[in-house]
Amino acid sequence: MAVVALRNRLTDTDIRRLVKGGDDDERANAARKICRLIDAAPLQGEESQAASGILQLIIQDSAELVRRALAVTLRQSKNLPHDIAMRLAADVEEVATPILLSSPVLDADDLTRLVETSDGGKLCAIAAREHLPAIVVEAIIDKGEEKSVGIAASNDGAEFSQDAYEKAFASFCENQGVMEAFVARSTLPLAVTEKLIAHISDAAMQRLVAKHALPPQLAVELAEDARERATVDLVEQAGLAHDPQHFVQQLRMNGRLTPSLVLRAMLCGHVAFVEHSFAELAGVTHARAWLLVHDAGPLGLRAIYDRTGMPPRLYPAFRASIDIFHSMEMPHDPQGREHFQATLAERAITRFQGIPEEDLDYVLDRLHAAPAELREAS
Repeated sequence: MAVVALRNRLTDTDIRRLVKGGDDDERANAARKICRLIDAAPLQGEESQAASGILQLIIQDSAELVRRALAVTLRQSKNLPHDIAMRLAADVEEVATPILLSSPVLDADDLTRLVETSDGGKLCAIAAREHLPAIVVEAIIDKGEEKSVGIAASNDGAEFSQDAYEKAFASFCENQGVMEAFVARSTLPLAVTEKLIAHISDAAMQRLVAKHALPPQLAVELAEDARERATVDLVEQAGLAHDPQHFVQQLRMNGRLTPSLVLRAMLCGHVAFVEHSFAELAGVTHARAWLLVHDAGPLGLRAIYDRTGMPPRLYPAFRASIDIFHSMEMPHDPQGREHFQATLAERAITRFQGIPEEDLDYVLDRLHAAPAELREAS
């Protein structure tokens, strides 16, 4: 859009309302219209200078409502000049918040400086940005305001470096609200997960166990302490483990790598855990175990199973489960994986009726706990 075109689309009435509008509402409406036109135009050179001049006029308005109309309308616009964005960010909270939360023209250095001069709602808006660089996260933690640190902790778009995690724990380890905010993140380092256990409520710990992989030894200890499957399900932890080999080794050291556990994992579709369990029990490498478990012929699985020392009566259940596993395609989305696991378990149970009653009850309980639509679909 050329300067002339931009000016032509702004009527004399628009400009007059902006400069001499009778009340705040009238000027705010004029500002919104002008800002929408600026946002929609690919501005360069003279066009950009013309738009900047108009925005300078708006930002000087004494009415907060008018300046907020500018901030809200151009909060996600790349056409907002950097100097005006910074002036808006330094304005009163109602004006600054939309820019601090969403403006793409503010970079990491800008945000770091703004953290130093902000507090309350402004700081919370920065902490809630969709993408928050690590340097800004550390600045927020250094600022020490509980609410904004909690918002950053639960914000998946906030990049937490190792230093940031350490600073957060050093300053807020006794603050249950901040500690529990970390549970909402989609991923957590294992070391952070382990530290959180000591600082969160039982309800938050249940969410942590359900959502994040725990360090192997800790998962075992929690299971031993609770002595109930409902507290921490080692089978689900097997599926979440980032290092299944280490997880399996810890289970065996603690006497928890039982045939029942391995069978339950197989019926839940955690085949990688089964492979590593067979490798550990048979004393072979995972690569060797993988080849034997997935051998298309009848002898590979039998050979490694016999070396594990597990009861011969359970072999048919593993054989049936592996065959069914190979006949299906593992989906990647959570709902698809749940459906896959339910179908695998149902088909294996149908084909092999000799599954121990305790393990059969466990798998059936899991199937009944699945969403009804998944059970019906299977």
